[in-house]
Amino acid sequence: MSEETEQEIKTVSGKSMYSYIADAWKTPSDSYLKELNKDRRVAWRREENFVRIERPTRLDKARNVGYKAKQGFVLVRGRVRKGSFGKRRIKGGRRAKRKGILQITVGKSMQRIAEERAQKRFPNLEVLNSYWVGADGQYEWYEIILIDPSHPVIQSDPKINWICYNTHRRRVYRGKTAAGQRGRGMSTTGKGAEKCRPSVRSKGRRAK
Repeated sequence: MSEETEQEIKTVSGKSMYSYIADAWKTPSDSYLKELNKDRRVAWRREENFVRIERPTRLDKARNVGYKAKQGFVLVRGRVRKGSFGKRRIKGGRRAKRKGILQITVGKSMQRIAEERAQKRFPNLEVLNSYWVGADGQYEWYEIILIDPSHPVIQSDPKINWICYNTHRRRVYRGKTAAGQRGRGMSTTGKGAEKCRPSVRSKGRRAK
């Protein structure tokens, strides 16, 4: 047996359970998730929007964005309508191309919208993060991780009790989640990102 073959065997045998789950979710249509997700979407369409669930659908992704299977953590699955947003047809006279009715895109991603709606639905909790779990021709589904800042287990955990401070209250509306930071351009620095910090609106209004 060659050294390359031995290295491949070691690499495969050294993979964790989360790695296999992540590989299956990279291309769900080519893995065992194809039929499973099809049945899930049928059931999800009949559900009420923003339903509390007991276990994450994507365990690897949930753990990656901060989920812990302990008291004080709440999982919610919600959906957002896909597509561009339309406006009401105006009555004033102008060219059709200037009416601005169809193909109006919003500045926020579907994931940020799902997080903010979940926060509105559960006002006593704080949104930690979220991840994508499915889509069809009409909806996008996300699972949102929420934290109860008043729970004793959360308050006594040094790794997560930072969310109990008032400075983190309603963090989702200020783009502090991972999806919010991506939408604010926080992943880009240097040339071309001069107006991203401290924010697009406050740039240029700071005292010199």
